[in-house]
Amino acid sequence: MDPFSGLHWWTSEGLPAVQGVLRSILPFRWAQYDFALNALIECIVLAPICAIMGVKIVNFRMAFFSDAISHSAFTGVALGFLFNEMFERVGRRFDPRVALILFGLLVGLGIAVVRRKTDLSTDTVIGVFFSAAVALGLAIVTTSAARTTEFNRYLYGDILTLDATDIALSAFLALVVLIFMVVSFNRLTLIGLNDELAHSRGVSVRAYDYAFSLLLALVVTVSIRTSGILLVTAMLVVPAATARNLARSAGGMFWWAVLFGLLSSLAGTVASFYLESIGTGAAIVLGATVLFVISLFLRRR
Repeated sequence: MDPFSGLHWWTSEGLPAVQGVLRSILPFRWAQYDFALNALIECIVLAPICAIMGVKIVNFRMAFFSDAISHSAFTGVALGFLFNEMFERVGRRFDPRVALILFGLLVGLGIAVVRRKTDLSTDTVIGVFFSAAVALGLAIVTTSAARTTEFNRYLYGDILTLDATDIALSAFLALVVLIFMVVSFNRLTLIGLNDELAHSRGVSVRAYDYAFSLLLALVVTVSIRTSGILLVTAMLVVPAATARNLARSAGGMFWWAVLFGLLSSLAGTVASFYLESIGTGAAIVLGATVLFVISLFLRRR
């Protein structure tokens, strides 16, 4: 089962064409390697949408929510490898990314529904789903010691091993996020300020809550391969938090977050080419953190 098998044009012509353009304008030795260019393209595509979603995460106080989704991805990956083993017995293959994305969407929607259907606080609901998802993932992984070796690239992320399918998924998701934000940015801002006021103005708060939760789950699960389960929340939160320190309006925070997300991602990726002992995901987050510290000093002034 490979739902991404239809990306033949992108794999054979689209991605090589983009790589050729970058290779012709970048005067660096590492730019001659396809895996390095793939990492650079992924940064250009993924960093802005993480920053865009991060603005709403910071304003909605949903950092714990995104963390729960990222850790639920652990179970999604475990299920993916489990299904793949079952498919291999009949001579087929199952792509673990399918289970990763679907399980993340399921957890995100489950949290949003239970949060609205019960009187439990948001952090309590998230804590329950967080614990259950991680426990289920550990139960699956411990049934086969051989599968645990496959989890490193998902736990820590490895942007240098991304393929054409990963980049195509990120590009498609970037288009979806852009369209969603163009249509609903002002409504989401109003909901973040006061959901009762938004409801009185005719905004369907519940529908936007569900839509944003599902979209956030998609962004988190697709970003796992880049930064890893342990660091994906930082890619969402840190650039947006940095932007909030400097911005004087909602629109300003939006553009500052995109800028800081791109800067930290590109700087971290390039730094990892020269400092081979440092993981790319860690370098990206450390770069974003440096920008955050600088923004604190600028804000005080």
